[in-house]
Amino acid sequence: MSTVPASVRHDYPLERLATVRTGGPAEHFARAGSDRELQELLSWARAGEQPVAVVGSGSNLLIADSGVRGLVLKLAGEFLNIDLDGLRLVCGGGARLPAVAANAARAGLSGIEFGVNIPGTVGGAVRMNANAYGGELASVLEWAQIVSADGCERRGPEQLGFGYRHSNLKEGEIVQRVSFLLQEGDPEQVKETLEEMRRRRHEAQPQGIKTFGSTFKNPEDARAEGRSAGLLLSEAGCNGLQVGGARFAPKHANFIENTGTATTADIVELMTLGRQRVLERCGVTLEPEVQTLGPVDFPWS
Repeated sequence: MSTVPASVRHDYPLERLATVRTGGPAEHFARAGSDRELQELLSWARAGEQPVAVVGSGSNLLIADSGVRGLVLKLAGEFLNIDLDGLRLVCGGGARLPAVAANAARAGLSGIEFGVNIPGTVGGAVRMNANAYGGELASVLEWAQIVSADGCERRGPEQLGFGYRHSNLKEGEIVQRVSFLLQEGDPEQVKETLEEMRRRRHEAQPQGIKTFGSTFKNPEDARAEGRSAGLLLSEAGCNGLQVGGARFAPKHANFIENTGTATTADIVELMTLGRQRVLERCGVTLEPEVQTLGPVDFPWS
């Protein structure tokens, strides 16, 4: 194996990087702050035939208790930049989406206000085609620059296979930069929209808890009759339901809370129980929205 880059750390505890605070260590971990550092790390991983994964803000992530094999990266440095270019915001893959929305508002640009309520990074948002309150990333994305051990290329939205909370990005493909093409708006109106979206989120979702956000996708099954995953779970009696240190939040049943001692295994067992209750009561099969890192095995898959 080639010389280990100086930034690589071994057996790095990943739970501190996940908002739900569960999971084991990364075999190797590094922060990449520049194109050169990122390419060096990818080349090293490829030489050792190691898988590569990226952790963003950890807000939609469930990490295996046993840890993660290979190299786990976190984008830092220049990948946090948000640069204004006329009607465009060119952002690093590690920039946080709420910061992008705030920067757009200060510049009087409209179209990405919904991002203020998505507590993830730009890269994670592209991977998941993030959406909230009627806004969708695909509608404002001009291009994404994707890097892997095989090289770098720019892809437009039509090349990213966007669907509901989905893209066609493969394992080892990293969102290096993106360009959002926005519209001119009234700065005060855009700021008012941001405040209204923040208020709606605060009223609807639990605050100040260790969670990874929405647990299940909203179902498209006609038997759901338009009800959200949270409402279906609530009707199935899941609010406050607990396994070990994990429980469905009393305020919003589609959020799982780490009450202090939860493991990823606790969360998977609780998800399984909630999913089964909804299936038995409504005939609707819920699918996870949370992304996984490492060998997290859902018993129904």
